[in-house]
Amino acid sequence: MTPNSATSAPSRRSFLASTAVAAAAVAGGMPLLAACGGGNDGNKEGTTSGKAAQKILPTFVASSVVTPDLPSKNGSAAGFTQAIDLNALKTSVPKKLGGGADLKIMSPFWGSPPANDNAYYTAMNDAIGVKGTWQNQDGNTYDEKLGAILASSDIPDVVVVPGWNLNGKIPSAINAKFADLGPYLSGDKVKDYPNLAAVPTDAWQRSIFGGQLRAIPMPASYVTNIAPFYRKDIFAKKGYTLPKTPDEFIAWAKEATDAKAKVWACDDLKWTAFNIYGVLNGSDKALWWDLRDGKLVNRIETDEYLEALEWMRKLYAADVVHPDAKAVKGDAANRFTAGQVLVFNGDLSYWYGKTAEQGTQNTDFEMGAFDIFGPDGGDPTLWATQPAGIFTFISKKASKQQIKDFLALANFCAAPYGTKEYMLTVYGVEGTDYTLKKGMPTKTTKGTNEVNGAYDYTGDPAAYLAHPDLPEIAKLQVEWQQRMGAFTKKSSFYGLTITEPNRWTNLANDFEQLEDDIVRGRKKISDMQQAVSDWKKKGGDDLRAWYKKLLDDNGSTAK
Repeated sequence: MTPNSATSAPSRRSFLASTAVAAAAVAGGMPLLAACGGGNDGNKEGTTSGKAAQKILPTFVASSVVTPDLPSKNGSAAGFTQAIDLNALKTSVPKKLGGGADLKIMSPFWGSPPANDNAYYTAMNDAIGVKGTWQNQDGNTYDEKLGAILASSDIPDVVVVPGWNLNGKIPSAINAKFADLGPYLSGDKVKDYPNLAAVPTDAWQRSIFGGQLRAIPMPASYVTNIAPFYRKDIFAKKGYTLPKTPDEFIAWAKEATDAKAKVWACDDLKWTAFNIYGVLNGSDKALWWDLRDGKLVNRIETDEYLEALEWMRKLYAADVVHPDAKAVKGDAANRFTAGQVLVFNGDLSYWYGKTAEQGTQNTDFEMGAFDIFGPDGGDPTLWATQPAGIFTFISKKASKQQIKDFLALANFCAAPYGTKEYMLTVYGVEGTDYTLKKGMPTKTTKGTNEVNGAYDYTGDPAAYLAHPDLPEIAKLQVEWQQRMGAFTKKSSFYGLTITEPNRWTNLANDFEQLEDDIVRGRKKISDMQQAVSDWKKKGGDDLRAWYKKLLDDNGSTAK
């Protein structure tokens, strides 16, 4: 899912649209002209932006219910560094909007799915006014289940689709089988659902599939979520200073590695290498294209791409990378907490997760995330990820009441931090799913198992970070995003959901494996150069022309 990903489900607390889901590619089949918009053709290719999108997008109305301690800046998430005042919870849904419709909802789930009659699901249904029945599926094999369901004639009323599953024929199936939400949400219509009206416009733009607004998005910060973490406690103990250039990093890594003591400088850092060298990246291969000097260029054609691979290759050749990383086994984050590696890269959510975990096991443990530097030690060039990464759809066969109740559910779940609706959605039922310890809500074992996933995906507020038990971590996370956001640019197809022609769907599928082989010394840089040459001949140049026409016809949302 993401490099070094946690086994738990992505949630409103931890999910950030991943730069690392390199296998996720949007697929499908001639560009939509900007004037087209709308329509019911499930085979539409291309994208919708500009004036056509403006007719579809909901009006943005910022929420004033709760004010974050750290407002969003440079594309960062907002931050809440104060514990929730349970005696002063706000209300963002003053009246029950649901009309009692039945909704069968299919969603990925990591762990053992709870029974549908559990206290949490029951309380949520009662509060929203729906009769939701969850069809939770194994998150690790969700793509297989999703493909099979969408290929059938019988799909659940509501279906969650993670961005990393937008591959193969799934985008075309989405266009063909899910309802247009525009009649309920476009323009000022969204004001009937105030929490959804506060969802950023960029996230809604990503929810346009096949010319129609079809999805409820999970908004995300567009700043890279892959942070280079380091053992701050060990650095202090050893007197290490943070490297400021790629060469300094290699020199430090050789000094810090002691294989006999089972300590290596780092784990696999390919994703950080891409960031250091300014490589176009993102969970969506459309972000690998950028217009430069009038020509559309793919990241695999750039010098910085090869330079990043060569730097990572040098780290492996110097034997400063943990051998399990070379063998692609085990868990990098566990090697990090065990002190076997001093630097690893992973989702920003690890900063909280591992700090909380180690707080009860190793009181000396402290981790930090160093600022990404450029190839010469100067400012980096970072590239924006997509502003939404998980999408929830409702079937075209759904009744009008079902659609309204689906939106009522999404509006409830999109309640901001510090509200009554948030507390129920995130913590569940007091006394059953959580108890109060020193005035702070703490999940019980039952709550941990049941208040997990599900409602996290069916509606979310603008990206935010909040850890009431470790507020300093939320502050560090947001401030890191704000600093990195200052160096973040948006490539030509930022914010767009693009359906590529089927004939080119798998064109770049082998590049991630080739990257891994090159950095581990099993292949050479020249093998990548040959692969790029082959890619051009097999359709890369034709795909470039297709994307260029798409850009010419629709324009770019990047600013």
